[in-house]
Amino acid sequence: MSFPRYPEYKDSGVEWLREVPAHWGVKRLRFVADLNPSKSELASFDRSFEVSFLPMEAIGDDGSLNLERTRPIGEVETGYTYFREGDVTVAKITPCFENGKGAVMRGLISGVGFGTTELVVARPKATEATSEYLHWLFISRPFRQLGEAAMYGAGGQKRVPDEFVRNFAVAFPDVAEQGAIAAFLDHETAKIDALVAEQEKLIALLKEKRQAVISHAVTKGLNPDAPMKDSGIEWLGEVPAHWEVGLLKRFSDVLDCKHHTVQFLDEGLPIVSIRELRDDRIALNDAKLTSQDEWDFLRDGRVPQRGDMIFCRNASVGAVGYVDFDAPFCMGQDVCLIRSNSKSRFMHFQLTSNFVRNQIEAFLVGATIRRANVEEIRGLLVTSPPVGEQEVIAEFLMGAITKFDALSADAEKAIALLKERRTALISAAVTGKIDVRGFAAAREAA
Repeated sequence: MSFPRYPEYKDSGVEWLREVPAHWGVKRLRFVADLNPSKSELASFDRSFEVSFLPMEAIGDDGSLNLERTRPIGEVETGYTYFREGDVTVAKITPCFENGKGAVMRGLISGVGFGTTELVVARPKATEATSEYLHWLFISRPFRQLGEAAMYGAGGQKRVPDEFVRNFAVAFPDVAEQGAIAAFLDHETAKIDALVAEQEKLIALLKEKRQAVISHAVTKGLNPDAPMKDSGIEWLGEVPAHWEVGLLKRFSDVLDCKHHTVQFLDEGLPIVSIRELRDDRIALNDAKLTSQDEWDFLRDGRVPQRGDMIFCRNASVGAVGYVDFDAPFCMGQDVCLIRSNSKSRFMHFQLTSNFVRNQIEAFLVGATIRRANVEEIRGLLVTSPPVGEQEVIAEFLMGAITKFDALSADAEKAIALLKERRTALISAAVTGKIDVRGFAAAREAA
């Protein structure tokens, strides 16, 4: 859907903004809103008075608020940021700023709230701006990009200076037109968000179906007419009569890592640990590096080769990457190497199945730290069809997964395009590149 431009434009005098609707006024934010209002407004309040309390995690990237927490004013008036009903907040620390974290403060207990010090608070002047319009401006691409460029500090402590917000120059329509633009964006972004939610639901369903196909294939096989037998395991049920069921160590070698901390270098040889295990694959290109001597020590007696599996036994227990390449590497800490006796990829699929993952979750129940020792991994129950059948099942699963992954990739691409359209629409509306006044009139007429 395309939208018209305004009938007349003028030069804004602001380099990044360029032309704006002729009837809009270019102003710095400090002239349309009071920034970081003083807590002295609360001088008459009883210090035991309960107010809303919002740490950073209570403010969503989507503008939502978690208002479950309250605190007495006396506990939060020092060391926290103050805001009131209708104020507009924007996070100033990385990466929250870049992610668009901020909100219009609505539904505050007693109309008052305190929260993280990493917020800039803007209180719109009634004749100059509306809360909703300011919020859309704050999450627009130009505001975010220019704010990111103005950040100071290093690493995870970079912040947007309050002065950037105070002096940010942009064109404003009158408050009635601001209301029309905000209503338009509420309506249009809600439609886009609904489409994104549909695609996200599709991805979740594809993931669930993918997992179900894997789990069925590695526990029941591909032949629905095959004779079955009781596995003797209640939660596994029947398996094909000619299959074996036993401990992983019976069908595979499980080799632990060296439990040795090495020095990482800018140049050297690759080490694979937890962080390189992604989506059942090994991200070797992103691996950390170490010296030849350290590398040789870590590889001693446990040289990974094509067809092996690297299994995570700490934190993300059960994540497993399949070695489908010949490039050499060594194991780092918190992983182990699993080498199937059959040399088939069947075992890799089995280790990613619900059948095995449910076992892992069972022995992690109640654990303070999510960690599995090598004996627990060796003791996982697995199925073992004849080698030829393993190859057939593995080939079938590779084809099925390729299809599932392609459908998921299409959905991810659709989400990216929808989010880009959302971002572009917001920016176009708050900078006057599109005229949406007719949208409001059409809705009123309807």
